[in-house]
Amino acid sequence: MTPLIQLTGISKTLRGQGKPRSVLTGLDLTVHSGESVAILGRSGSGKSTLLSLIGLFDRPDSGQYLFCGNDISRIGERRSARLRSDEFGFVFQRFFLLKHLTAAQNVAMALVNGQGWLPRRKRRARIMAALDQVGIAHLAKHKPARLSGGEQQRVAIARALVREPRVLLADEPTGALDTETGNLVVDALQATTARGCGLILVTHDHDHAARMGSMLRLAEGALHRAEARVPA
Repeated sequence: MTPLIQLTGISKTLRGQGKPRSVLTGLDLTVHSGESVAILGRSGSGKSTLLSLIGLFDRPDSGQYLFCGNDISRIGERRSARLRSDEFGFVFQRFFLLKHLTAAQNVAMALVNGQGWLPRRKRRARIMAALDQVGIAHLAKHKPARLSGGEQQRVAIARALVREPRVLLADEPTGALDTETGNLVVDALQATTARGCGLILVTHDHDHAARMGSMLRLAEGALHRAEARVPA
């Protein structure tokens, strides 16, 4: 089966303030449809940089990036933007919800760009299906102020899912949540793989990472298989 994502020999050096810093050095990663992968690592190890490269917000200095078997290592910004819109969903630690809109309206915002024109009934069905997928369809008419932190994060996940992406990229989505709420959010993320979505979860939480299909640690610019914790 052709992988959704195949990175080979990816390298990236950050050049900004101060001395250039190499964060990825010959990194390899393969993700298939329906697979969930957790990426652990210390702050500054390059986790968010890696997610940015996978999501086509940035480009590697060297190496090859295949998406569904097609080489997209050096594609232009216009095609990158189209792929981001059509194939990727993004979930971040901050929810980025518009306070004056309901949960359903926030999810609908993801359909404004890149999805073309959808009839109202079909658009509504897509929105409610996404909210139902994360277990909060009954909160569709609630604005963010009436939602808990975990419910707001699940709205953000629904917003990412409403476009029916092939890949879901989650960058520390439970970082601002308590343990119980974080577990519910991870449940919602993990459930996306049942319909074939590939999930990449960047996290500091070892317990959440251990619930993914595979667990990797980013260190010294490369990914290594992470060991499960041994219960005390």
